[in-house]
Amino acid sequence: MSAKVLNGTELAGKVKAELKEKVEELKQKGINTGLAVIIVGDDPASRVYVNHKKNDCAEIGIKSFEYALPASTSEDELLELIETLNNDNSVNGILVQLPIPKHINEDRVIAAINPLKDADCFHPVNVGNLMIGRPQFLPCTPAGVVELLEANGIQIAGKNCVVVGRSNIVGKPQAILLLAKNATVTICHSKTANISDVCKSADILVVAVGRAEFVKPEYVKPGAVVIDVGVSRGADGKLVGDVQFQTVSEIASAITKVTGGVGPMTRAMLMKNTVKATLLQNNLY
Repeated sequence: MSAKVLNGTELAGKVKAELKEKVEELKQKGINTGLAVIIVGDDPASRVYVNHKKNDCAEIGIKSFEYALPASTSEDELLELIETLNNDNSVNGILVQLPIPKHINEDRVIAAINPLKDADCFHPVNVGNLMIGRPQFLPCTPAGVVELLEANGIQIAGKNCVVVGRSNIVGKPQAILLLAKNATVTICHSKTANISDVCKSADILVVAVGRAEFVKPEYVKPGAVVIDVGVSRGADGKLVGDVQFQTVSEIASAITKVTGGVGPMTRAMLMKNTVKATLLQNNLY
């Protein structure tokens, strides 16, 4: 068996094309869409992500505002900038690129963003709405995973789904979104006993632990769908995922690659949230 490789780049392109039309429609009504991205410090990976997001904005017609702050920026200075952006009508979405320097309280920063401008869907209000099944926005990576599955005709309802990882950004919200699609969901983490056996029970396995090639063939049921969210650098410096792609792709029915898989969908969902924020702020949704 050779697994079908799920193409996130192609699907993200379709999503962005639809958003471009919507942004153009809004412009015809005199409404512009703007996304502010704040990056604190000079983390190389963060810089790459921010540049990708700027390119996505340009492709769709969203105005991009970048605020590159030195690592020495104080928490008060960052909170003051967020408050300024909260009150700026030309900014519809606000994103603070994580990680931020350790001297700044991440929870306080996330909570300072106006929930109506929370393009990442990290604010406690938006997370709470997601939990009770009334989401205003969807968390970008988990929503991208669900859209990728559905676009490829992969049924979620009634399936056993295992999510490896319990982060607030991917693992927990991923489980909630799969549950909302009527899957039976198990979350694995560092304290899970017999984790390989639990993973092997999955019809759909989503891996987001940030450990290079953590999932091996013995973790995967033949014919399972495997979604690799993690990105790490191997000993040779090359990008690798949380899944041993070559060996696992021989037994899975469908799989994502590290590049061209979940990443482009994450960014497409960010754009989708920004456009929805614009609609909500203009009473058009």
